Amino acid sequence: MDTVHTFPGLEPVLTTSDLAAHLGVPVQTIHDLRHAHRGPRGFRVGREMRYRLSEVQHWVATLESQHRTALVAEGDSLRDHRETGETEPEGQAPAAQRCDWVRR
Repeated sequence: MDTVHTFPGLEPVLTTSDLAAHLGVPVQTIHDLRHAHRGPRGFRVGREMRYRLSEVQHWVATLESQHRTALVAEGDSLRDHRETGETEPEGQAPAAQRCDWVRR
């Protein structure tokens, strides 16, 4: 990442390319998430988006929390299925294989 700390006391910011590289996803994924209002809060500097590092960290923490909550809910659902003898719905991967795009 080419994050530059020009002025002491100012929070570091990431470009869209920096953010995508940091998360290991294509730049288009960041654009898609922003378009769907599911990405981190950012602001424009001219034509380019910038993301405060603290906003990105908060957004990632929120995604991780939602992911854990979903896994717990799926675990409860799977436990209910096992107790009743039901299996995964047709064509659906086991819960352990389903996850959000965010890496653990």
